Amino acid sequence: MGAIVLTLVMLLAQPARAIELLRDADVEYGLTQLAAPILRAAGLSPARIKILVVNDGGLNAFVVSNDVIFVNHGLINRATSAEMLQAVLAHEAAHIANGHITRRMVNYGNARTITGLGLALAAVAAAAGGGEGAVGLAIGAQSSTQRAFLKHTRAEEASADQSGVRFMRAAGADPRGFLEIMQLFHGQDVLAERRQDPYVRSHPLSRDRLRAMEAYVAAYGTDVGPNPTAAYWFARVKGKISAHTRAPKWTLRRTGESGYKDVGYLREAVAEARQSRTKQALRAIDNAIAVRPTDPFFHTAKGDILMDTRQFQAAVSAYGRAVKLAPRDALVLAGYGRALLATGNITSARTTLEQARSIDFRDGIMLRDLSVAYAKSGQTGMAALVTAERYALSGRMEDAGIHAKRASALLDTGSGPWQRAQDVLIASERAEKRKKRR
Repeated sequence: MGAIVLTLVMLLAQPARAIELLRDADVEYGLTQLAAPILRAAGLSPARIKILVVNDGGLNAFVVSNDVIFVNHGLINRATSAEMLQAVLAHEAAHIANGHITRRMVNYGNARTITGLGLALAAVAAAAGGGEGAVGLAIGAQSSTQRAFLKHTRAEEASADQSGVRFMRAAGADPRGFLEIMQLFHGQDVLAERRQDPYVRSHPLSRDRLRAMEAYVAAYGTDVGPNPTAAYWFARVKGKISAHTRAPKWTLRRTGESGYKDVGYLREAVAEARQSRTKQALRAIDNAIAVRPTDPFFHTAKGDILMDTRQFQAAVSAYGRAVKLAPRDALVLAGYGRALLATGNITSARTTLEQARSIDFRDGIMLRDLSVAYAKSGQTGMAALVTAERYALSGRMEDAGIHAKRASALLDTGSGPWQRAQDVLIASERAEKRKKRR
């Protein structure tokens, strides 16, 4: 699937059906560009809050910790402007800034733990990649605990609406995006719950709320001009998500509708790669690079295509250029390390993957590659530790405990890595005790 990696996520204690995340450095960077001015207006740090895409065609967005905002790809695909998507992000950011999530985590006490690692860790561990391409943490989508945790009160919604409009205005974004996004859910408050979009079930919507929103928008003013930067990143995020989630033939018929040449080429590259038309995919991504030669994510996309077709040395070159342009992007570094590992350059691969881990330890695919690099370097204790952490992030606590125990026996007692192994081991033991009490 090119640059996008599928990941499963567990957010609450009672697992039912898992959800998938679409992890992609380009998409996440674009979402950060859209969210950054709003987060700053809310007094939040864009560097500390991830915007992650859920592989679900339904209309939904939610927060379960102060570190991550989740948005369904269905909501991104249905949005028709940057302001609509920014309104969603502003509303969720308001829940964080107004303390709604912190209070909920305190109120839920034991329910906030997942595998002994805590809800906050598990929520941001949504960034974890998975074993064979889609292994990770499972969310209890059908559990009453999860529904209760995600559901906001009408008072919280009113507070988040007003704050969100204020954040949008302060960030220079048109707050009418709130009214546009609400139109997507118009009339759903009268439907039976099972027929409502998930967003409406967790964010109570009413005619009174819509009227209040209209008043907020009028009060804060709508004399906001267009933002070309936001428009570009919205087109790019939506274009890439759409290319990955819609049929390739559908995408190829519409690449000219992107509004930007490079975005059209990117969409073409994704669609061609999904059809295993490597020559055409590489030609398209090279065209995108010609438009924006210093864009690290186009070089990353080229590396992904080359990796998928086992052109490992060429992938190293493409990822290497991306790393020079984005030396602190963990997903870009992880791709480079993976390519180095595939070419047998174990020492450089290990160093690069360790750097990626130091930036974002929640990428499970990176952890898998790092454990291989450690094993091939003869560092079996570190290989066992990283494997234990990967299993812990994926909710496989019994397997995590087995590898953590092995790591503890191989690592120097009292060292930093040994302590990490102990943390996983303790979490595994707690998970087993809870399982026996059921």
